[in-house]
Amino acid sequence: MIKRLRILLVLVLGLCLSLSLSGCKDKNEPTGPVEVEDMLGRKLNITPGSYQRVICIGAGALRMYCYIGDVSLLAGVEDIDNSSLSERPKMFDGVARPYFIANEEAFKKLPSCGVGGPQSQFAETEKILACNPDIIISEYEDIDKANSLQELVSVPVVVIKYGNKGVFDENVKKTITLLGKIFNKEQKAKTLNDYIASSREEIERRVKDITASEQKKVYIAGLGNWGTTNHLMTAQNYEPFNIAKINNIVTDLAKDGIQGIEAEKFLSLAPQMDVMILDAAAIKNIKGLYQADNTMFDACKAWEDGEVYLQMAYNAYYTNLEIALCNTWFNAKVIYPELFSDIDINEKLDEITEAFLGVKLASKINSYPMSYGGYGKLNKEVLN
Repeated sequence: MIKRLRILLVLVLGLCLSLSLSGCKDKNEPTGPVEVEDMLGRKLNITPGSYQRVICIGAGALRMYCYIGDVSLLAGVEDIDNSSLSERPKMFDGVARPYFIANEEAFKKLPSCGVGGPQSQFAETEKILACNPDIIISEYEDIDKANSLQELVSVPVVVIKYGNKGVFDENVKKTITLLGKIFNKEQKAKTLNDYIASSREEIERRVKDITASEQKKVYIAGLGNWGTTNHLMTAQNYEPFNIAKINNIVTDLAKDGIQGIEAEKFLSLAPQMDVMILDAAAIKNIKGLYQADNTMFDACKAWEDGEVYLQMAYNAYYTNLEIALCNTWFNAKVIYPELFSDIDINEKLDEITEAFLGVKLASKINSYPMSYGGYGKLNKEVLN
């Protein structure tokens, strides 16, 4: 009798432990229908965890889904993300997009839900229908088009958003939360949002005692879409600089946001630039300009002092959020090396990609042609 009671007790304890552990994970089984609001304020009835055939359309939609959703549930991908196709947009093939690197083999096996890319910014209804989706994640931020597509395909069309502050934008947090709700991955979404928030808090904590007299004058260059930008594309209200308490030398533009400045404006600032940080997205175009005139940076203090640094391209088919986050760490480490001496930027990049995508990708990111070897001081040879 005592032996039987012991066995029963062990079984009960095992069951309780199993239930306890399962409560800590995201539930996979569908729940009942609920109403959610997408990032355009559209109210949608969805059944969390019920979707088995997902497609993502528009710049950055697939990336966001890969952060939260199950890639095995994808029913199709845009041609730009399927490297097995000979005819497809290839403008981003040389630049590292972590979601693509992590899932390239899976994407190769999927049918087309549209061409995708900067030149094909519209939903291709016939290809979408051929994929037979039961839900669509869209980054086409147009209410009428979203409603029209939803009516045509008779499945929920959920519109997401990024925003203009990159990984730190409130729209990013809300989108991650929304996808967690839809796909029954709420704990995963919360963990990722918490990771982004804690990263920001840690950077801010380290620089909180920096005074104005200690701040170098820094110029951020090459912002904007990959391959279409140059050294004149900058921003006066650059969120990574705001967070890392970096003194942005550009302060008197008529508006915020990424924009070009006149060459004369750049030359007037150049003698005061203690540090220049170049986004790798601009190297392609700067290279041509430099080869035509290798004196173009001679008036720049940072160039003469060897204080020009290369960050990874964060804008390639919309924002690579993990790259944007690592860029912030890198910016802070460049300007305040003593405060970030314990941070190895490639180890940090591995940590970040693992948090976002479940895999360490630093070595692969650095190996891409348009990464030019990865984070560090600019090797001027890349411009020759």
